[in-house]
Amino acid sequence: MDNSDTACTGVILAGGLNKRFSGKNKAFIHFGNRRVIDNIYDVFKSVFDEIILVTNQPLSYLEWNVNIVTDVYPVRSSLTGIQAGLFYARTPYIFVTACDTPFLKKEMVEMIVSHIDPGAAVVIPETAKGTEQLCAAYSKTCLSLMERQIKEKKFQIKKMFEKIRVKKIPENRLRQADPELMSFFNINTDADYSEARKWLEQHPADLFLQKTP
Repeated sequence: MDNSDTACTGVILAGGLNKRFSGKNKAFIHFGNRRVIDNIYDVFKSVFDEIILVTNQPLSYLEWNVNIVTDVYPVRSSLTGIQAGLFYARTPYIFVTACDTPFLKKEMVEMIVSHIDPGAAVVIPETAKGTEQLCAAYSKTCLSLMERQIKEKKFQIKKMFEKIRVKKIPENRLRQADPELMSFFNINTDADYSEARKWLEQHPADLFLQKTP
């Protein structure tokens, strides 16, 4: 494994309650014979030496060759999931995605990871809609600040950006890797699922249907 100052672990957050998706596990949403988690795993496997999956249902994910961990703090939030990923990672950085992002592209992951430098605590995409906290890289230097926020019940990830160096990747650069920025699309509701299915019908050659070598 690369032990440099910018080495990175891939972290999949799979700890949500899925309340807006009828309680069903969004990682296992099917598109044909593929599940969302299958696509994310294939992308991560082609980019990272170490993959961590953060979940409070570890038995559901035993078929994937990942390091399964649970939240360090007994609070369900994206911030606690990122904190757990950082805590257990063997590298100075982690790249984070949620388990409900069906169109995450290898090129997008590689672009974000390539912008990591030892002086940046967070490397994050920024589009006209804002920053993408769950498609970003975080440094272990964030750990103490994250833990403080969790203990203070301040779970908004952006809150810590005021106190650390954040390196933002602009939209024009992001579109070089993913012209339609579909890497940031996530499924929260049945309507989102319908939209994703419709998009795939219009883009049958999309990465989701093609297993990453």
